[in-house]
Amino acid sequence: MNIMKSVLRSGLACLVIGLMQGAVSAAEVQVAVAANFAGPFEKIAAEFAAESGHKAVVAVGATGKFYAQIKNGAPFEILLAADDETPRKLVAEGDGVAGSTFTYAKGKLVLWSAKPGFVDEGGKVLTRADIAHIAIANPKLAPYGLAAEETLKAGKLYDDLKPKFVIGESIAQTFQFVATGNAELGFVAMSQVLVPGKPVEGSYWAVPSNLYSPILQDAVLLKKGEANAAAQALLKFLKSDKAKAVIKSYGYDL
Repeated sequence: MNIMKSVLRSGLACLVIGLMQGAVSAAEVQVAVAANFAGPFEKIAAEFAAESGHKAVVAVGATGKFYAQIKNGAPFEILLAADDETPRKLVAEGDGVAGSTFTYAKGKLVLWSAKPGFVDEGGKVLTRADIAHIAIANPKLAPYGLAAEETLKAGKLYDDLKPKFVIGESIAQTFQFVATGNAELGFVAMSQVLVPGKPVEGSYWAVPSNLYSPILQDAVLLKKGEANAAAQALLKFLKSDKAKAVIKSYGYDL
């Protein structure tokens, strides 16, 4: 009987220690995610949690706004930017960890309408006189907005179409302007239009990449996350085949 009690106590002690170790090893990481990457990252975060036990606490928004928030002391530990300039700048200014930046995705710009068959191949719909509103993200805050501006300037359409612009604070808000009918057309991220497992809504034109600067989306470990094992683990997971498969499924290049 005493032997049985001893075995039970030993087993219970091992279970408690195991649970305590699990609690200690599981941690949270605060992640600022560029709006265009919200869909892919939701899936990546779920797979990361299942594999590691760590939880990603996510904020979604415009890269330019995140930069300002980080400079003002926001508690973010990782930034998944919509460009490569902002992470480099944060490292140079001492807010990011040197050597931690890498390109996790290469974005693609599309001209999109919520109406099926409305957008033609080549984007000639932009020249239609009955188009009253064209949504673009703020070029000063969102790299996809800058890409849209570059595209229109390359096609010598910018000056004529500027009075029709509806400016979104982020690519997410820009997408909503079009989805709700507040703009007939909008320049958005391909990842917002090509959602795995769902039919494409509306119509779109994939803007040729030679019309805008490459959208290299970089990750950076911020100083606040330097000592957080969960932050280090998440950045490593972003480079894994599992994460890359999710990223590619949303139309990004790697």
